[in-house]
Amino acid sequence: MSKQFLLLAGILSLATLGVSVKAQTKQNITPKFISSEQARQLGFNSNGKPYIPPTLGTSVKPDEGTRGILGPDNRVPMSSRKYPWSTIGRIKGTTSDEQGYYCTGTLIAENIVLTNAHCVINPETGELSKKIEFMPNTIDGKYEDIAEVEEVVSGTDFKQDKGVSSKDWALVKINQPLGRKYGYLPSKPIPTPTLVKNKKALFFVGYSSDFPTQKYQRYFSAGKGWTASYESKCSIVGEQQDLLLHDCATAAGSSGGPIIAVIGGQPYIVGLNNAEAKNVRTGQDIINYAVKISTIEKSLSPN
Repeated sequence: MSKQFLLLAGILSLATLGVSVKAQTKQNITPKFISSEQARQLGFNSNGKPYIPPTLGTSVKPDEGTRGILGPDNRVPMSSRKYPWSTIGRIKGTTSDEQGYYCTGTLIAENIVLTNAHCVINPETGELSKKIEFMPNTIDGKYEDIAEVEEVVSGTDFKQDKGVSSKDWALVKINQPLGRKYGYLPSKPIPTPTLVKNKKALFFVGYSSDFPTQKYQRYFSAGKGWTASYESKCSIVGEQQDLLLHDCATAAGSSGGPIIAVIGGQPYIVGLNNAEAKNVRTGQDIINYAVKISTIEKSLSPN
């Protein structure tokens, strides 16, 4: 499989960021890089436990909102305000030249969000975005809270890593402890063979630029990329160059979205979506990539 994908490299194009129509120019907090030593104090724990706010409630149904959408679909809107859906949100960035973009992020501690490095850093220049915001549980463009990113630690600055990278992860510290209100998800490093063996056992959530699809557009007024999509029965199909290969439906804007497994009755992040590969001649998806949790864990390990 690895050789097959390497041969296809010449006809791949990678879709990553969603592009915002309008960037905010007002700047309050300018994010700054922090070292990996400092990042160990941020709360990334691959053996942690979920935190569910006692007043929030839980639900196994991502689409249990009040919009009355019926009928099966591979992807459905994430319209629930309950845990664990509450932990996933939209990241909005503003570059140094005032260009706006968006990605997906997940609360993993009271004030820490997990996303991709390319969602906070320009992969071409290595420049950190001038402003980064996180809006948890955004549904149809509506959110109750918005936090600004104060500090960033990333697996790469893209100076050495070009193209799709296994180091494409970032932890961002926000200026509000939103995890107390929305809860937070733990992560768990699962060996790739185990993930591959358990087919159609995962689910994925992301703010994809091609969602809501036509089937659901009449229920949502904010436009595409403003409501997350949920897809169940995803699979990890292999590993290449220390990256997971997965078949979850992704598009620009879903970068940084969590690939989740239910283990012992609780949800855990087992992969971090970071890119999709397309055949530039046909536009067809070839494969999707995800960062392994063990990669992040090793990068933050003191040894």
